[in-house]
Amino acid sequence: MMMPSIFGENLFDDFMNDFSFPTFPNVDKELYGKHVKNLMKTDVKETENAYEIDIDLPGFKKDEIQMELKDGVLTVSAAKGLDKDEEDKKGNYIRKERYAGSMSRSFYVGKHVTVEDVHPKYESGILSFSVPKAEAKPVEEKKHYISIEG
Repeated sequence: MMMPSIFGENLFDDFMNDFSFPTFPNVDKELYGKHVKNLMKTDVKETENAYEIDIDLPGFKKDEIQMELKDGVLTVSAAKGLDKDEEDKKGNYIRKERYAGSMSRSFYVGKHVTVEDVHPKYESGILSFSVPKAEAKPVEEKKHYISIEG
């Protein structure tokens, strides 16, 4: 919609053309690569005695992944940093940028789970581990007798 003006032209037509915004690189893609959309996708499979968990972490190294178990909550964290330097032939900086990113995901696994119960394995960008289920306590069947009067 054109705005009328007293001079017969729109004063705001070219307003934004005078501004140039710097273009920023896609930092997530710089840090995590082309598989950024697949990060921390999780599959949980229930078996008879445990839950088997697979988490997609493509592009990470094993030492960039950390697992913590506290008060029945298992947290998986991944962090990555990237330094990008560009210099001219004389060694003068043309551009120097640093990026950092981290992500985490937490699961309530129960207070019965200990660190020794979790055996993580990281292969081909997938972190795999299982968490034991809590042992079902046998239900005691209580009989409630009703006394008969008379």
